[in-house]
Amino acid sequence: MRCDLHVHTDRSGMCTMPLARRFCQESYNDPMEVYWGLKQRGMDLVTVTDHDSIDAVECLRHYPDFFLSEEVTCTLPSGTGVHVGVYDITERDHTEIQRRRADVPSLAGYLWQRGLLFAVNHVFSALTGRRTVADFALFQDFFPALETLNGQLLAACNREAETLSTRWRKIPLGGSDSHTLAELGRAFTEAPGARTKHEFLAIVKAGRARARGRSGGYWQLTRAIWRIALHVPGQHPWGSLLAPLAALIPFATLASCLRDRWFAGTWGRRLGGEARNLLWGPSSTIRATIKN
Repeated sequence: MRCDLHVHTDRSGMCTMPLARRFCQESYNDPMEVYWGLKQRGMDLVTVTDHDSIDAVECLRHYPDFFLSEEVTCTLPSGTGVHVGVYDITERDHTEIQRRRADVPSLAGYLWQRGLLFAVNHVFSALTGRRTVADFALFQDFFPALETLNGQLLAACNREAETLSTRWRKIPLGGSDSHTLAELGRAFTEAPGARTKHEFLAIVKAGRARARGRSGGYWQLTRAIWRIALHVPGQHPWGSLLAPLAALIPFATLASCLRDRWFAGTWGRRLGGEARNLLWGPSSTIRATIKN
């Protein structure tokens, strides 16, 4: 079975980029269009991972092959940010997750107690800002999975994530990180032999799933941002006045790609000497968190 584990709809809210957050959404994808787009691209199961939102569930909950997930915007103890994918949750889980997203050890303890699958998304991208050695130590101790194939990222970023996943014995996950309909299913997670959602998730948690599909690149990212920008004039009466800014998109995406390449190379080298591995199960730190 296949499932794209990183998908956005128009319920993801406003763009997180400093200027664009005032007038541009993260995605303009209607949840129903996302569902059928994923099915047309060969996905056996469908989930969406909107930023800190589960509003799309109202449109999709009646489909038997749909399960609810979200991408959580978290603050680490170092003060840095990280995006965490959490899968097959309930609406009550969403409430508890949002209460804990500024306290990642507490959040991880809750997710382990609930037996939920969760992962660090785009671990070798500068998307969420700077990173510290302590952040990576926390990822190693607290998280069972890493997103090793993100359909928006450069192949170099995904290779570093795959290497780290293997070294730390983390569960590898794949997802398109699609913000437009064109990228749906570009990357996905495949669980061989699974016939139901429960079997799919069990195989993934056992570490027997595979991240499949394609990485992103400069032109692919540029086209995706252009597609998002095309919605702005229709959303705001004054949106057409921003049209000249579209000429800057290729330069912005080039800067983003170069920054990600530097970020991945720098942290890949720094983490190259790490040897400690974890299995699927709470570390001593997690056990202490759960106990308390």
